[in-house]
Amino acid sequence: MATSTPDYSSYLPSNLVPDDANPPWMNKGDNAWQLTAATMVGLQSIPGLVILYGSIVKKKWAVNSAFMALYAFAAVLVCWVGWGYQMSFGNKFAPFLNKIDDALDRHVLLKQSFGGYKFPTATMLYFQFVFAAITLILIAGALLGRMSFYAWMAFVPLWLTFSYTIGAASIWSPNGWLNKKGIIDYSGGYVIHLSSGVAGFTAAYWVGPRETKDRERFPPNNILLMLAGAGLLWMGWTGFNGGDPYMASIDASLAVLNTHVCAATSLLTWLLLDIIFFEKPSVIGATQGMITGLVCITPAAGVVQGWAAIIMGILSGSIPWFTMMVLHKKVWLLRQVDDTMAVFHTHAVAGTLGGLLTGFFANPRLCYLFYLSQNYEHYIGLAYGIHNGRAGAGFKQMGIQILGVVYILVLNVVVTSIICNLIKLVIPLRMSDEQLRLGDEAVHGEEAYALWGDGEKFERSVHNSVYGGDQELGAVQHKV
Repeated sequence: MATSTPDYSSYLPSNLVPDDANPPWMNKGDNAWQLTAATMVGLQSIPGLVILYGSIVKKKWAVNSAFMALYAFAAVLVCWVGWGYQMSFGNKFAPFLNKIDDALDRHVLLKQSFGGYKFPTATMLYFQFVFAAITLILIAGALLGRMSFYAWMAFVPLWLTFSYTIGAASIWSPNGWLNKKGIIDYSGGYVIHLSSGVAGFTAAYWVGPRETKDRERFPPNNILLMLAGAGLLWMGWTGFNGGDPYMASIDASLAVLNTHVCAATSLLTWLLLDIIFFEKPSVIGATQGMITGLVCITPAAGVVQGWAAIIMGILSGSIPWFTMMVLHKKVWLLRQVDDTMAVFHTHAVAGTLGGLLTGFFANPRLCYLFYLSQNYEHYIGLAYGIHNGRAGAGFKQMGIQILGVVYILVLNVVVTSIICNLIKLVIPLRMSDEQLRLGDEAVHGEEAYALWGDGEKFERSVHNSVYGGDQELGAVQHKV
């Protein structure tokens, strides 16, 4: 006798009953959290890094620096839905890249996400987009104050296409070769931070340094606004690391807490080192310490214990401090490259440190809660490997983490160098001498604080319709 499947829908609240808009495979809580986490990461970029960049540079570069971030965010989104997402997470083409395709059709966007996660592909695409966008914006930090805006407009889609997608496909895609080897990169220590630090440093080499006077005297134009941007960056990291289990799970809660513990510890460590060696508590230094702590914990956030997060915070507040404050002045290559925001130290060094410490501190049980894989013992930090009598497995994990560092480093040095040299065949990488001397007024015809004076420069802007803008626009239309 045939038996029918019982209908439990009558026992569920009406808002939980599946329907066409809420398929049975979708978890409303997970979907809501994933969209929220993605938006928090987006806010790290706009307005977070827009404010941070625009306020930490000299006044004459405030508009240009903020606009580089804003442009990158918009350009990455168009490229991401056009081809970037599928190249990173679509159907396999090679162990390091997936097939080129768009992600614009409802049949793609409304189906269940890869990996069986309980939300639609549209949500996953949005979540992964904000990570891709912030990576390009971090690269911009190394190039502020001299890169041609037109060259930057070309660099963003090229680097996203030929570098970011390869890193993401290799490490995060289920088809990726490093993913299959068992690399642990919880939320982007390799794909985002190491990549942006190395790519930014490499691009800065090819673009060349700022003017000498801009390098020697580099006061922020508004430290209070800088802190506002830094605060958005810090709090936004709740979604950055808390969203990577792809569900509102207990591991997400642990990741969020570890993130903030490590960041706070790193900030305090950097602050104490500034006080001890320079006898002044620097707010800019504290901000750098906050960033290195956030970067360092990113590859490990949900797979390490709280005490390990504190140790990582101490190390991330001291080792990048040492490379920035001591080694930078002694190593010839570091002195030759003008890395405006010290992205190499705050992201490449801190990201590498985080990746290696993940290989040391990763807890097998926490790895299971993150990966939900029955062979979770495959993921084991060296410390637990030695403790559990599985030192070989621990050393293997460390080897995989080191392999990931080498792979991302070589990938970004090579690809970024090729892109920069191709661009300069068509567009100068650097601004003209006049633009370097005058800054925002020469590049954009706008200044950040023009209205604080007599407003004369703003009156001459073609975008000011109150004072002659309409006539100037009409003249332009007449020429066309």
